[in-house]
Amino acid sequence: MKTNKFLISSLVLGMAVTAVVTSCSSSSESLPPINGYNNANEVAASFLKAYWPLNGNGIESVSNTAPTTTQATSYVAGIKGQAASFSTGFMAYPAIAALNSTSGSVTISCWAKISNTKLVAGGPSNISPIFSLTRTGETFGNLNLLGETHGLTTSDSIQVKGVFRIKNEDGSEFGGDAVNMIKQEPWMDNTHNWAPNKIGGQWAHIVYIFDGPTGTNKIYVNGVKISNGAWEVRNGGAAKPLNHFLPTRPVIGALENVVTGTNTDAWNKALNGQVDELRIYDKALSPSEIGSLYELELAGR
Repeated sequence: MKTNKFLISSLVLGMAVTAVVTSCSSSSESLPPINGYNNANEVAASFLKAYWPLNGNGIESVSNTAPTTTQATSYVAGIKGQAASFSTGFMAYPAIAALNSTSGSVTISCWAKISNTKLVAGGPSNISPIFSLTRTGETFGNLNLLGETHGLTTSDSIQVKGVFRIKNEDGSEFGGDAVNMIKQEPWMDNTHNWAPNKIGGQWAHIVYIFDGPTGTNKIYVNGVKISNGAWEVRNGGAAKPLNHFLPTRPVIGALENVVTGTNTDAWNKALNGQVDELRIYDKALSPSEIGSLYELELAGR
């Protein structure tokens, strides 16, 4: 009888432990979807052409491409796992075949922590380059995403700029940008959104879109469009599909001539800041897709 009681007690205890483990596992695997997605990898998944998780290394995970040059880069806690931290540093990559051509549109999505580099009125400032899809021998590549200072307001104000320099059918250049402004200049009117962007020194989700069918480019920060509407349309509203100058190589944290050591401009420096969850899509993401990426990655998913 004593043995039977012991066996019964053991079975009951084992069942209880199993129930607890099963309950914990179930709760961790059944988080409610955010806008219909379980994690950020599900957003526009079939259009994802490159993805840098930056979890302790610089490998681009879709093509499994490692950087050819890494300068002043380490890894710290990021918005989701780890992030790359640059101390006037960058990671430069060889050409990635999937990024050589596009459907005519593109979205660059990432998290970045950058600071205002102009600390006093009239003082020097430099750019904070986040990503560039380079163009040989030119400062700005086919696609570029960066932060900079356009007149000092407060230390947390950052101008975010997306810059494109793409190829016309005749081989000439077609260029422009999307930008928010942080200071009212004398030549500006009051009919547009010259909004400050208070993200200096903190993690922010930054998205740059180039939409080929409408010839427009836009900037979103933390799920909200911040770019000045007057500068979003860059071809009179007519289609302007992306057409890259080749070869083109991805760089995180610098522009082309900083990587090659040929830069002579004081404003053009490698990044002092952090970057995480960098994704390149072969489409212009919709506002709802951008909002979903922001919410999912903010939640560590």
